[in-house]
Amino acid sequence: MRYLTENDVHEYIRGICFKTGPPGSVGAETEWLITDPTRPEEPVALDLVSCLVDQAGPPPNGSAVSYEPGGQLELSSPPLNGPASAHAALAADIAHIRKHLDAAGLCLEGRGIDRFRPPVRRLTVPRYAAMERFFDLGGGRGGRTMMCSTASLQVCLDIGADAADAARRWRLAHRLGPLFVAAFANSAVFRGRPTGWRSTRWAMWDAIDHTRTRPARPPGSDDPAGAWAGYALDAGVMAIRRDGVPWEVAPGMSFREWLGGGHHGRPTHDDLVFHLSTLFPPVRPRGWLELRMIDALPLAWWPVPMAVAAALFDDPAASDAAEAAADRLWSGADPGRGEWAAAARDALSDPGLAAAARTCFEEASAALRRMDAGELALLVDSYRENFIERGRCPADTEPTQEVPA
Repeated sequence: MRYLTENDVHEYIRGICFKTGPPGSVGAETEWLITDPTRPEEPVALDLVSCLVDQAGPPPNGSAVSYEPGGQLELSSPPLNGPASAHAALAADIAHIRKHLDAAGLCLEGRGIDRFRPPVRRLTVPRYAAMERFFDLGGGRGGRTMMCSTASLQVCLDIGADAADAARRWRLAHRLGPLFVAAFANSAVFRGRPTGWRSTRWAMWDAIDHTRTRPARPPGSDDPAGAWAGYALDAGVMAIRRDGVPWEVAPGMSFREWLGGGHHGRPTHDDLVFHLSTLFPPVRPRGWLELRMIDALPLAWWPVPMAVAAALFDDPAASDAAEAAADRLWSGADPGRGEWAAAARDALSDPGLAAAARTCFEEASAALRRMDAGELALLVDSYRENFIERGRCPADTEPTQEVPA
């Protein structure tokens, strides 16, 4: 068996995680809380949901169906050419599944965190059992909540045309990230009470192991592949998988230390791939850029983050305007952990974030019309009118009632 070296890690990340090519592909991963509107405080059996999804049959446009540890339903589109195609395909696939859930009295609830139900793991696969134990052993306050009670909307965009373009897009993703947190914050209520955060989901992520959740771009870094390799090497190992024996959870070392050998042995290529899948920064490279900082949104609004992100990254004029807006917002620097947290807490009540959001959404709307995505442009305009121009986000309209009697 051939064991890895640090050079192997760097080569894999440069060749696979940062594989470049002409940009333009767009995808989204939509996570949904499954609720019974008549009893929102009660869990819905995962067996029932999976049975209904199976009865619906495969989504017509090829979206993948999966489940998060707490039973959240995820529909992930394939990469498609442009935001209009991705929207049309995923919208049809969501409607396909939703029809069967509606008939059973269940709904897809687009919200960043479960308002009432406690976090309970419903998937028994070894990965999630190990993850739960890792967090219970000290991997982070709120780890179980993050796993079982949160939902996001992840936008997937191409890495870039070449190394220089990849570095530009990587930087732009990290500089726009707090703005996306703020503009789409949708999780102000947890356990039936307001939390003081517009995005409680982000607060939960920020409270767990920072070696695997902090932003992966060091300030001023122009080498995204090198930055991601260093991040992966320094991150703590969540679990060591072994065939036929229990996994060793939280072995107390970084991946770099594991490469050095010892009583834990040494990792293989498959161990590296698994390790990378246990890292959860707000921007994750997987052969594409995965934007992970966005709260799940209601059915009416879920396409907006995908449309705005695709426009700001793939349309040259909109991208230039977004870079300029980010420069003004951060005074030419990069946002730190405090700025990300402030965006989650204050959202667009922060004047700087509000001004940058107005610019970016206006530019995105114009770009979508240039990208033959007029229907999405109209939806973005509606979102602008309801939220952005008023300095609000969906969390500002969220009911704050106690747990229903």
